[in-house]
Amino acid sequence: MFQSKKVLVTGGCSFIGSHLVESLVADGADVTVVDDLSSGELDNIETVSSKVRFILGDLRESRVASECTKDKDIVFHLANIHGGRGFIETHPGEICQNFLIDGNIFYHAHLNKVDRICYVSSACAYPTTLQTADPSRQQRYLSEEMADPFQEGSALADGEYGWAKFMGEMALKGYHRQFAQKGVSCRLFTVYGPRENESHAIIAFIAKALTRQDPFEIWGSGQQDRNFTYVADVVEGLKLAAANISDCRAVNIGTDEITKVIDAAKIVCELTGHTPDNFKFDPSKPEGVHARAASIKNQESWLAWKPGVSFKEGILQTVSWYQNKRTTDEMLDIVQNRLFDR
Repeated sequence: MFQSKKVLVTGGCSFIGSHLVESLVADGADVTVVDDLSSGELDNIETVSSKVRFILGDLRESRVASECTKDKDIVFHLANIHGGRGFIETHPGEICQNFLIDGNIFYHAHLNKVDRICYVSSACAYPTTLQTADPSRQQRYLSEEMADPFQEGSALADGEYGWAKFMGEMALKGYHRQFAQKGVSCRLFTVYGPRENESHAIIAFIAKALTRQDPFEIWGSGQQDRNFTYVADVVEGLKLAAANISDCRAVNIGTDEITKVIDAAKIVCELTGHTPDNFKFDPSKPEGVHARAASIKNQESWLAWKPGVSFKEGILQTVSWYQNKRTTDEMLDIVQNRLFDR
């Protein structure tokens, strides 16, 4: 699918984007990366830097979107203003600029006759009313049709970030309906792994465990649960979605392994050899929805695939990377001062 194809990865120096870039290069693709380096790092693509073209640019600028989409066969669109729960709940104006980024990419990809677009969306597109603690309303596994902007009761996305992703999906479908644009929207579920930063729960837990925090702080009740999905699985899912879906529908990219946040923290502590005397729950900090899990039915049907990395296996690989990334002093500074950063 990707051999000799001219592929653009927006946000390609980011956590997920950089892993995707490496995989596409290994597949023989001719890869261009565009990134403003506001959260991504050039070091993330160091292993393939001689094999990719890099454009430093801000996709809020129409000129940049036009330049980078020229003569491309496929666009993997990951670039957006994002962060962990702390960031997205405290920076709503910045998050809303994602409408502009997505609009620029779709418009100029269309003008430049890009064959297909893989839009990286989010489980935040699902209605929050389906993700409550109330068992009479909660949907244990979220299926793609449950989020639909044209279906009554199926549109109540998770904050500005969720609405931006949801509207990005709608816009891509609009380009398909009017212009026959090929593409797919991939709803990611709580991705973690090497190169992620501490504004997200798993890396924050690892930093707290390695610095022996006690009491060990957990935002919210700790009873909220997630599908923690390892980044290598996500990359594989994105590529398969781009190769197999062209009608711009949405597909979940997530595992069906459900883990409560308190259990995730305990597993991280166990695998790093940290035994805190107490876990401290802080309800003043943002915790997100109560229950979020992917239905993998369509994923298995449409892609003939499902994620293969277990949570414990993924944590071990992530801990190994993180221990070589930060000094203990750096970890302490981040845990104490910077968990609301991007």
